[in-house]
Amino acid sequence: MPDNEEAIAAPRTTKLWDIAPINGFSLALHGGAGGQIEELSSESRAAFEEGLSIAHGAGRSVLERGGSALDAVCAAVEQLENHPLFNAGRGAALTSDGEIELDASVMDGEGKAGAIAASRHAKNPVYVARSVMERTPHLFLVAPSTELVEGWGHETAEQDYFITEARVRQLARIQARDTAAPRHGTVGAVAYDKHGNVAAATSTGGMVNQQMGRVGDTPMIGAGNYARNGIAAVSCTGDGEAFIRGVVAYDIAARIRYLDSGLADAVKATIENELTQKNASGGLVSVGGDGRIVVAHNSPRMFAAYEDATGLVMMT
Repeated sequence: MPDNEEAIAAPRTTKLWDIAPINGFSLALHGGAGGQIEELSSESRAAFEEGLSIAHGAGRSVLERGGSALDAVCAAVEQLENHPLFNAGRGAALTSDGEIELDASVMDGEGKAGAIAASRHAKNPVYVARSVMERTPHLFLVAPSTELVEGWGHETAEQDYFITEARVRQLARIQARDTAAPRHGTVGAVAYDKHGNVAAATSTGGMVNQQMGRVGDTPMIGAGNYARNGIAAVSCTGDGEAFIRGVVAYDIAARIRYLDSGLADAVKATIENELTQKNASGGLVSVGGDGRIVVAHNSPRMFAAYEDATGLVMMT
């Protein structure tokens, strides 16, 4: 379900939720934007909601005890990478060769960031991206080796751990039909902690049937992921190439920083200008420098979770 395989004939409209902070901290996460895919259609909504709830709970527990926004987004994304119904880690989309190549990035509100692309060995790419940020002078590494991942203390896995039967069937169907329908999906989280810091983390398996070596927006800072204290943190999902061309995550932050836009206005303007007007679809979760949450998408559906005055809200 976190992939978009529904033809979108009607004009896209932006759906947006604007949520005031309630706890002194904030967390929002997404499990992809798009529509239902055939191979996961038998899965119940409850199964997807369970995955979102577990991920939100993992991040929320960090924030509740005074932990950092960065720790919270990594904890939430880790759970989504472990869940086979979402397109990240185990259960990720397959390349045209029937294999897994995973991308991830993290960014904290002080401007530090780390990213990896075409990862084939890391069980949880989000933590390897964080290690790039914290343990190297670099920002972006491609195809991190097993030795490197294990040397940093992270768990590795063979390809068969990541590959699920549903994704094998999906790839076979798409290749047989030679369909050009969008086939994307991503997971991510944004957070605002009790110390006033924000962070974002994003992880994906990319597009089903993508060419080996293709990299989308997820690991590209400013395109699919961005954070800056006092401004916003943004994690995106959708047509990756459009998010790259529009530098979508940073465009939102720039509207706030230079035009003095509110978070909701900035999100809406960026989606309409950089996605809708260019016939692209997707969505995002964001949190402002004051902890306000905005969730938005112009795709048929979006998987997301956040907390408001009524409790945990899950969009499926």
